[in-house]
Amino acid sequence: MSGEQRCPVIAVTSGEPAGIGPDICLMLAARSFGARVVVVADRDLLTSRAGQLDLSLSDYRRDAPAAPGELEVLHVPLAAAARAGRLDPANAGYVLALIDRALSGCKNGEFAAMVTAPVHKGIINDAGIPFTGHTEYLALHTGTRRVVMMLAGAGLRVALATTHLALRDVPAAITRSDLEATLRILHEDLIVKFGVAAPRILVAGLNPHAGEGGHMGREEIEVIAPVIEQLRTKGMDLVGPLPADTLFTRRVLAGSDAQLAMYHDQGLSVLKFAAFEDGVNITLGLPIVRTSVDHGTALDLAGTGRADPRSLFAAIETAITMTPVARC
Repeated sequence: MSGEQRCPVIAVTSGEPAGIGPDICLMLAARSFGARVVVVADRDLLTSRAGQLDLSLSDYRRDAPAAPGELEVLHVPLAAAARAGRLDPANAGYVLALIDRALSGCKNGEFAAMVTAPVHKGIINDAGIPFTGHTEYLALHTGTRRVVMMLAGAGLRVALATTHLALRDVPAAITRSDLEATLRILHEDLIVKFGVAAPRILVAGLNPHAGEGGHMGREEIEVIAPVIEQLRTKGMDLVGPLPADTLFTRRVLAGSDAQLAMYHDQGLSVLKFAAFEDGVNITLGLPIVRTSVDHGTALDLAGTGRADPRSLFAAIETAITMTPVARC
């Protein structure tokens, strides 16, 4: 088998066609990775979005890698013509078809990992398709009972106990069984997918000051602390529950391998402040490797040539490090 054939093949879905996904995918042509990168997209969309760029697109063929400098495209046709910055619910099915194609390739071994450009959840729901995000969609379509959303960047790995929930629904969603399952997945994937032999995980409290001894809420006393104590007896190195406003300080973070926040903005506001340009979204607990950019569709930048591709580059590099296949 040739060295080229041994390279991991990473599928990159181009996301919402009206957003910056196609733009940043085109920028992959100017970058070399330790893997074969294949963009899943409508070929004509990429060609039209390229504009004056001096790019060469190549049709993806499983057993025939493209020449250096060519961008490999696995063609999935749009449902309707797409215009930069103009959302169209007619293309909601197309967006999901990109994900489905990459996922099927990961399941059957065609791809070593999938990396996703941003989608627009609102327009997919406007098309009458219930959709809360990549994370939940991939869990459903791999039959995975529980997954964990984690963002990484600037030396942080911030995982979430809950994801896309209204703030009023968060406390009820943090149960002992759910929190234990989340911590087990985080601990296991840090070992298996990131090579951390003995992970040290910092766990945030839910309430200000981690509940202030029960005066600002009892979730820390009744749920979070008991789970931490139980898992410590199983050999896990867990610290907490810690007040979220001091957990993310250099002194407290020192020596930790990951941090678990109780809800979306508690952890991700910090991560995105520290590493918005090159942060990476990672789904833990799946039977496949999946990473993503940590930003949205940026409709106002689509087609302008001003989109920043660094988060996509970082997502691909992270996916490659998580795969069991050696680099090219």
